[in-house]
Amino acid sequence: MAETETETTSGVVTVEKVRGRSTITRCFFKYPLKLILPKKVGSSQVDAVWIYALSYGGGIVSGDQISCKISVGDGCTASFTTQASTKVYKSVDSKCSEQVLEAIIGNEAFLALIPDPVTCFSTARYSQKQNFRIFSCSNLVVVDWITSGRYQSGERWDFTSYKSTNCIYLDNDRPIFIDSVLLEQSLVCDIAERMQCYQVIAMVILLGPKLKNLQNQIKEVVKKMMTVKLRPPTTNFGRYAKSEAQHDRFVPDLIASCSTFGPQGIGSVIRVTATTTEAVYAFLRTHLSSLEMFLGAPPYCQSGI
Repeated sequence: MAETETETTSGVVTVEKVRGRSTITRCFFKYPLKLILPKKVGSSQVDAVWIYALSYGGGIVSGDQISCKISVGDGCTASFTTQASTKVYKSVDSKCSEQVLEAIIGNEAFLALIPDPVTCFSTARYSQKQNFRIFSCSNLVVVDWITSGRYQSGERWDFTSYKSTNCIYLDNDRPIFIDSVLLEQSLVCDIAERMQCYQVIAMVILLGPKLKNLQNQIKEVVKKMMTVKLRPPTTNFGRYAKSEAQHDRFVPDLIASCSTFGPQGIGSVIRVTATTTEAVYAFLRTHLSSLEMFLGAPPYCQSGI
């Protein structure tokens, strides 16, 4: 590994085929990032490696700069996840905490980025950018989500700023997906007012030939689910709510949408917002359960319980 790479990067992981199995052949990390490589997470009959990312001190401190590079070689499978929500502590002297992920997914390779949500404390400033470089036969799952904060302690969308950018490039340099979420406090309308009663926003990206069936399934599920959830409540007489005021108070506990992107619709993006974190965990656990056949264990099977 080049010395300059270790100086400028917090972590590097390389996954390659060794004796026909996906194997972590290179792993480097330094403060404030820690990587854990468990020998066994799911079924040993499934060819997949798992990587857990942690932060020293249980969270990201004001001003932390974390960068990580992961390379998943041809035909390999890797899951990159966390053990708990990523806590971003309050900003000191207006410093912004940053995370950058650079990922390369080879031909017929599979990367699942399935972390727990980001939770920003009061006054926190946080920015993350995730770049994925794929090929036409690559397979990618990305879950990117944020909660309103420690709302049980009275902190509800009380952070100063949050930005998350995800970019996917086909054949190294052709952009096929660019998405950015920016939440900032405003003197005119703060974040909590804009989010109303919703406590979580999430985005799920599914891409690649191995995930085509799952994409189609989720698309149909979301369509049917929202047909029911967005239907206003009815009275016993089969009519809509008695008054306009009652109609205005109708708020679904979870809202989801699904759309395709990329050449020949190779990718799907699902967006979710919900009134509780547990509702999103349940959504992910249910609709991503079929990933067990690729990863050896279902995502979020022990989370949000």
